[in-house]
Amino acid sequence: MGGRSSFNPLPAPFPPVGGTPAPARQRARLRTPLDVQRSEFLRRCRQRLKPGDVGLPESRRSRNGGLRREDVAALAGVSASWYTWLEQGRDIRVSDAVLDRVSQALRLSEDERTFLFSLVQHRPPRLNRSIRDEAPADVLRMIHSTPNPAVVMNLRCDILAWNIANSALYFDYGTLPPEQRNLLEMLLLQPTRLTPEQVEKAVRRLIGRLRFDYSKCADDPRFEALFRRLVTHSPLFARLWREPDVALNAFGLYTTQHPPIGTLIFEHPSHAP
Repeated sequence: MGGRSSFNPLPAPFPPVGGTPAPARQRARLRTPLDVQRSEFLRRCRQRLKPGDVGLPESRRSRNGGLRREDVAALAGVSASWYTWLEQGRDIRVSDAVLDRVSQALRLSEDERTFLFSLVQHRPPRLNRSIRDEAPADVLRMIHSTPNPAVVMNLRCDILAWNIANSALYFDYGTLPPEQRNLLEMLLLQPTRLTPEQVEKAVRRLIGRLRFDYSKCADDPRFEALFRRLVTHSPLFARLWREPDVALNAFGLYTTQHPPIGTLIFEHPSHAP
């Protein structure tokens, strides 16, 4: 028996899922600097991998070292010719799912995956990870170092952390169990000292950002459950949600009345991924 391996590239579906050639007149265009950069990046990532890194025999090493193009194609579940076009920087259509499979085949880090998406899709990858349930350590240090009130929320508007100033001026969220620390539910489904006008203004701001975040991670079961509760039990939320407003920066100047102090005006910056 010879030394032939039974590892054969998988043919791409017809038409390839998420990866179809552009019309011939588009493929004939000159390569842009981004195309060249994509080609060099994919080639370097492929050549740094050894066949043994992905469970292949060392005899499958390419002439320049590393994996062969057909090996990467097989690992990603696409045809060798399609992956060759991708690495050559040709003008082809690529779905997020296919690009993710290529990233996995090349063992890319999260930063490298984001860079590949920027080269191919001209945008970062869509959010597909779990929503944070804990505030990052560097963010905690930041909010506890400021004398101004500060809170940390995730994409669902769950309150993850707050500082002493926020407890003194607004509310100590530590008096609530963690499952009740959702700002939208506190405003819409629980008793509040705010007037109806203040509630609507605050919720409108939050929904402007929430609409964008929900579109990125509507498959999160807790996000979906929150959305259904609010739509079912809050006519205000249901009405505002039907409006088309989208605001990535959901905050700005905020005026509040504090009984012992008087009128307070804060700027609410929003730092979100």
